[in-house]
Amino acid sequence: MTESNLSEQEQKKVVMVRQGGGSDAVYGIGLIGAWVYFIGRATTSEDRIQGFFKGLVWPAFLVYKLFVFLENK
Repeated sequence: MTESNLSEQEQKKVVMVRQGGGSDAVYGIGLIGAWVYFIGRATTSEDRIQGFFKGLVWPAFLVYKLFVFLENK
């Protein structure tokens, strides 16, 4: 079945499947790196748990620090 034989809705689904993927890999590598950083610096079990959750939201820390840096320029 070629793309010309698909309905408009099915064509949109095909396009959606073809997009993306690159940012997922960057986030995944960053996630692992953040876990290594945060959990590696932890000294207690509580710090390790916090490090795990901080690793999940590392882009928020990055954007926040970027805005603080740009504000001071």
